[in-house]
Amino acid sequence: MKIVIIGSVAAGTSVAAKARRNDEQAEITIYHRDYDISYSICGIPYFLGGEIDDLATLTPRNADWFKKRYNVDIHTRHEVTAIDPNAKTVTVKNLTTHETKVDHYDTLVLATGASPKVPQIDGVDQSHVFPVRNIQSAAAIDQYITLNKSEKATIIGAGFIGLEMAEQLTARGLEVTLIEGENQVMPHLDRDMAFRIAEELQKNKLTLLLGESVTQITKKTVTTSSGNTIDSDLVILATGVKPNTKLIEGTAIARGESGAIKVNQQMQTNLPNIYAVGDVAESFSMITEKPLYRPLGSTANKMGRVAGDVMTGGHLEHRGILGTGILRVFDLTVGYTGLSEKEALSEGFDIEVLHNIKPSRADYLEGAEMVIKAIADRRTKRLLGVQIVGEDGVDKRIDVFVTALSFKAKVDDLFHLDLAYAPPFSTTKDPVMYTGMALENAIELKNKLITPEELVTRISNGEELQIIDTRATKQYEASRVDGAINLPLAKLRSEASQLNPALTTVTYCNKGVTGNAAQNILINQGFKDVYNLSGGNKNYQSFKNSQN
Repeated sequence: MKIVIIGSVAAGTSVAAKARRNDEQAEITIYHRDYDISYSICGIPYFLGGEIDDLATLTPRNADWFKKRYNVDIHTRHEVTAIDPNAKTVTVKNLTTHETKVDHYDTLVLATGASPKVPQIDGVDQSHVFPVRNIQSAAAIDQYITLNKSEKATIIGAGFIGLEMAEQLTARGLEVTLIEGENQVMPHLDRDMAFRIAEELQKNKLTLLLGESVTQITKKTVTTSSGNTIDSDLVILATGVKPNTKLIEGTAIARGESGAIKVNQQMQTNLPNIYAVGDVAESFSMITEKPLYRPLGSTANKMGRVAGDVMTGGHLEHRGILGTGILRVFDLTVGYTGLSEKEALSEGFDIEVLHNIKPSRADYLEGAEMVIKAIADRRTKRLLGVQIVGEDGVDKRIDVFVTALSFKAKVDDLFHLDLAYAPPFSTTKDPVMYTGMALENAIELKNKLITPEELVTRISNGEELQIIDTRATKQYEASRVDGAINLPLAKLRSEASQLNPALTTVTYCNKGVTGNAAQNILINQGFKDVYNLSGGNKNYQSFKNSQN
């Protein structure tokens, strides 16, 4: 069997390695139009910021290594220009000699990846404007900054790459402006969580322009749709990627809803003996089972392993993705998985939302605070999605939630997890466990929750609410929910008779725990409709600030 693979970064090399492990006799050939193979695109910002000294560490393997290790022939600087599925051939151009040949395959794998989206902006083709694409672009950006002594950078796009580049170019000493067309950074997050990232950027002296688009780039300036003119001698394009599907034009290979190549769970396209993997292939959501395109190196590796196994007689299947992501933004770690609140609502779920503010470890060991936003389906109690922003412990918790989501856990399952505990690593009731407990109580209507957004809406609509601030008077005077009265928890039992049990009541404290205790007291005293403010006053104030 002759296997031809087009593309040799994460997915293509993964196909080759797995196929070779299964079949020693197969002839495996990879054509790759770039210079480098199996490189880490995700590491590029950290090279540019100086955390990685040598760019070569992002390309740990070359074609000779793969030949010796796996007996795979990798031809770099060879571009496949055409596919003939009927003849089972590919046309290949040597980009060094410009010679062209036709090669035959029994099995073909499309691992052509994705390319940066280049927006239609006047001046985008100038020499100081760079996408973040591959090892060559990393080297070019680094050289440009050094030779031109760049001082001011503008980054267009505030997703993963944009935020990572903002952090790293700031660390390198550049003055950075970050421009995003949406009204928030990281559009995959809900706005009430994304706002915390925006605050971190501003704390680190970045200029952040939201809801703006770039209309013109000159050698020294960037102009936006609102008329802002920004001094800038370096421009980074971080406006997303698109799957490299040009090669299948003119063939019967089908695209999916996202525009990426449509595949089944064995990574097979609609044509026999043709597979697609990595950033050029469409995945699907493990929650909704609908098509989902979230290109990421970890997904590409999994897809490649599945395809390499199936084509050599194996039975692996791709089980879909959750859209999980994590990144560092200065002192914050941001992690998310599953559906956001806005996505869950658009899918028609009846949702419960919790904001859980907890330390990453025991308070007496100065654990850093994290904000967990969790979304669950009220009907099935199934966990749907989680977003976490914090300085420490985020990666550990998000991976626990990923595991729970992968196995379709219900919120009450989280409490029963036997998670590792010692004071340097966690609290006795880990934030994951507490998240499950609070969501279960809310869904069972034992301890109902109200989000800041819902509270603000109900206040604005003129609904008569009884809002009780259970904190100390000094805290209440410093910052409080609009319309709240101050009744500290220590006095609540004795003074509850002064309240109207017939009114809808909202209790809150700083983060939610004391508010929950007050809620229980009132429920036990016969109050029928009592809510605890999700995330307390701290989360309420953050939400209010995010609306400005």
